[in-house]
Amino acid sequence: MPPRKKRRPASGDDLSAKKSRHDSMYRKYDSTRIKTEEEAFSSKRCLEWFYEYAGTDDVVGPEGMEKFCEDIGVEPENVVMLVLAWKLDAQNMGYFTLQEWLKGMTSLQCDTTEKLRNTLDYLRSFLNDSTNFKLIYRYAFDFAREKDQRSLDINTAKCMLGLLLGKIWPLFPVFHQFLEQSKYKVINKDQWCNVLEFSRTINLDLSNYDEDGAWPVLLDEFVEWYKDKQMS
Repeated sequence: MPPRKKRRPASGDDLSAKKSRHDSMYRKYDSTRIKTEEEAFSSKRCLEWFYEYAGTDDVVGPEGMEKFCEDIGVEPENVVMLVLAWKLDAQNMGYFTLQEWLKGMTSLQCDTTEKLRNTLDYLRSFLNDSTNFKLIYRYAFDFAREKDQRSLDINTAKCMLGLLLGKIWPLFPVFHQFLEQSKYKVINKDQWCNVLEFSRTINLDLSNYDEDGAWPVLLDEFVEWYKDKQMS
């Protein structure tokens, strides 16, 4: 057998090159691991994020909500905030409790301001689905009303209707005008729900409105008022 050649000891340059490759591979692995950890939802990070706005309380109140809206780049009156409240199943307008925050943000997989900002278009997309829009619309009534009242005061109702229907129902401006001059001080849930149904099913010229149908008196009066207005 031919004699085996002795392996030449690695030179300093070879060792440096090998170490450099090893360090490069480790840095790549480490940065991937860190990135994965940042992308993964963290309940701890979500909790810390909540207390940035809640302070020592277990609820985000009006002041914290204002800062929260500023950080995510959304006006408090923007309809996407209503959709977010719906996803959190928030019970009181202007407030997010710790339980609501953790449950809702977990379902959205958001634990940072940046992640929520990147989720805003997803939240807006619920408004384009008729089934989800109806759920949000119904939720808005209970969300906005005073909890010791069964009805929604007329000023709050007009604001919420404007938020939800103002841009999608061509008759909303005249309906708003009707409410302004009407005797109504509150709107109950049946009236609220029927306004949405009316906006979806009744022609703009009201030609298919059935006065003998099961519509609430509020809408009968609106139709009569609008027809009189058209004739005058």
